[in-house]
Amino acid sequence: MQLPIYQADAFTSELFQGNPAAYVPLTRWLDDHLMQQIAAENNLAETAFTVAAGNGFELRWFTPGEEVPLCGHATLVTAHLLWTELGVTDDEIHFFTRSGELIVRRDGDLLALDFPAQTNSEIALTDEYARALGAQPLRALEVAGSDDQLLVEFASAAEVAELAPDMRAVAALPYKGLICTAPGEGFDCDFVSRFFAPAIGIDEDPVTGSAHTRLVPMWAEKLDKTRLKAKQISARGGELDCTLQGDRVIMCGRAKTYLRGQISL
Repeated sequence: MQLPIYQADAFTSELFQGNPAAYVPLTRWLDDHLMQQIAAENNLAETAFTVAAGNGFELRWFTPGEEVPLCGHATLVTAHLLWTELGVTDDEIHFFTRSGELIVRRDGDLLALDFPAQTNSEIALTDEYARALGAQPLRALEVAGSDDQLLVEFASAAEVAELAPDMRAVAALPYKGLICTAPGEGFDCDFVSRFFAPAIGIDEDPVTGSAHTRLVPMWAEKLDKTRLKAKQISARGGELDCTLQGDRVIMCGRAKTYLRGQISL
């Protein structure tokens, strides 16, 4: 079996920045275990797979360790490649996912992700979080009933930039990922973030679209504004222009194609 594979960098207009993701377009779904093996072999934060369905595409995302319910940067990469490599001409693409219907729209090379906003609830912090991260957070927020991501707020962007987590300790926490955030003072933005998820095979994700479905509602409330400029201050870095529209988060960014290839199975 021969399968096409592409790779692009998301939330950047330059190669080797932003967040890389692989994309494998399919005519029918493969066995889940095989898709997981392909994602592990790619060894990127996410590999996306699609199958055409109705007026759009069914879309699934796999990390090197497991399938995930939502991924922003790999959705951006998938839409970018459908437009630039696979002949899609409509300026709006609908994706059907475990997190519901997701829409990506384009205006030239600027792509807008239309994702559901997620509501945060504050929880009590224990000392294990400060020990794992090497710094003391101000507070933590979760999505009720979900163990996917814990949102952890710090007092300053400098603290977030200087975090050097103990990845084994982070992986042992009862959440699959930690979103660390602070006001954007000194970074020319409204807020900064970093994302750590060693429990699912990603020590640090360069730019995490799904995290901003949590971050944007939180900072919109704190800053009393609905249009926000965000920076994820990983080593590769990424920038997102975000808008809170009711119960939706709009995240705008660009993507740059890196690789076109073929998988031999």
